Amino acid sequence: MPLPRLLTLIIGLSIILGLILWLIDSINRLYWSLNSPLLANLLVLLLIVLLILLIATFVYYVWTFSRPQSSSRKRRPTPKVPQEKTEAASETLKAVRQQVQNIQDEVAQQALLSRSREIEATLARGELLVVIFGTGSSGKTSLINVLIGQMVGQVGAPMGTTDQGQTYTLTLKGIERQILITDTPGILEAGVVGTQREQLARQLATEADLLLFVVDNDLRQSEYDPLRRLADIGKRSLLVLNKTDLYTETDKETILARLRQQVRGFIAASDVVAIAANPQSIRLDNGEDFQPDPDIIPLIRRLAAVLRAEGQDLIADNILLQSQRLGEDARRLIDQQRRRQAEKVVERFQWIGAGVIAVTPLPVVDLLATAAVNAQMVVEIGRIYGCDLNMERGRELALSLGKTLASLGIVQGAMQLLSRALQFHIATYLVGKAIQGVTAAYLIRIAGKSFIEYFRHDQDWGDGGMTEVVEQQFQLNRKDEFMKVFIQDAIARVVMPLRDASKVKDLRDSQQDDWEH
Repeated sequence: MPLPRLLTLIIGLSIILGLILWLIDSINRLYWSLNSPLLANLLVLLLIVLLILLIATFVYYVWTFSRPQSSSRKRRPTPKVPQEKTEAASETLKAVRQQVQNIQDEVAQQALLSRSREIEATLARGELLVVIFGTGSSGKTSLINVLIGQMVGQVGAPMGTTDQGQTYTLTLKGIERQILITDTPGILEAGVVGTQREQLARQLATEADLLLFVVDNDLRQSEYDPLRRLADIGKRSLLVLNKTDLYTETDKETILARLRQQVRGFIAASDVVAIAANPQSIRLDNGEDFQPDPDIIPLIRRLAAVLRAEGQDLIADNILLQSQRLGEDARRLIDQQRRRQAEKVVERFQWIGAGVIAVTPLPVVDLLATAAVNAQMVVEIGRIYGCDLNMERGRELALSLGKTLASLGIVQGAMQLLSRALQFHIATYLVGKAIQGVTAAYLIRIAGKSFIEYFRHDQDWGDGGMTEVVEQQFQLNRKDEFMKVFIQDAIARVVMPLRDASKVKDLRDSQQDDWEH
């Protein structure tokens, strides 16, 4: 009994005992002081009744407030998820909302905010989400029908009848949380529609607290791959062998053993169970058809055991995973946005540099110093990625990358590559100017792309250093599909203006000669 109630009981009993002693003494005096025996007896009776009522009231109070409340009236507290993981998920969601403010695409921004609110709502509700995943012919819908005790789909229907996720409520004894069970479209279906349905199924699977992966035989590679990927991102899974009524007991045990071997390392042997959700009817000797009862008790037992023992952790792990994935999506969108902005800067500087060099040709060393490595371009790219560099620091980085370009022989290699690509598009008298201008644009592009990678990785060139990044960008920007587009732009932006300028100059020279003569 709690201490406050115990003290109340002791004090109450003490008061009652005192009243009893007082009453005995008072009754004795009153009885002898009254001349009327009848009146004395009535007063004694009244005092006794009042004392009995006082004692009864006290006993009722102690009995009512000290006994446990009935289960029908007791309000059970909502189960809580582990605090540490909850706080981590909340912090991640807070960081996501801050990141979202930097996303310029309003549609993407609102989509991320909506997902963050959904995750918070899921965390508040504390529901357990079980998702059934597998091929369309594995018997997923039949399994749900048996689990929830009512028809929710077309049992035995051909592949392709569950067009979208269907969610139902499941009750298991001993589990206080609400359990939601979702049937997903089948995977590995043919055609564009099948691919779209599989994408939806995979998305639903990544949102599950617990995954039931249903098969009807050994795991095919096309089934193993998605199951392994889901396990790699942290999805807790049960592997369910359905349609065991089609196999002998020996064959069933053989298949189970192979399945446990296939998933060893990421699914425990106890989490591989065999069922028959919709067993086929049997023709009896008398010609009648007998329909066996579904056999899913092994799954129900394992499902209940996992949800009882791990339910809170499953919810916490999934909420944390969903919030982290949301953060990754936000970072990816921001990275794509920054990359587009940085590439526009590179493209602007590459054609500015090309025009300058084409008009005033320079030796190869000067070409490298003035065009291929531009300090202002470095500063602008850095600013896009939140790095405020001054011109001096930009010049240092530019010079360092210029030396790397020279040491790798990329300058000469670029000039040779572009000379071959332009030889059929340039008149002989324009070759020198055009090659230098286009080469300058090409080298600026490689430099700019390299700096994008540098700033994307928080001003880190990676394990391979600047050399590896520059070589990688050179290889990426010499592919045929890129070179065709680049040469077309170069002709329009560099060669044609040079040709027009040359014609104007020739016309002026001709007019000057005519005037002099």
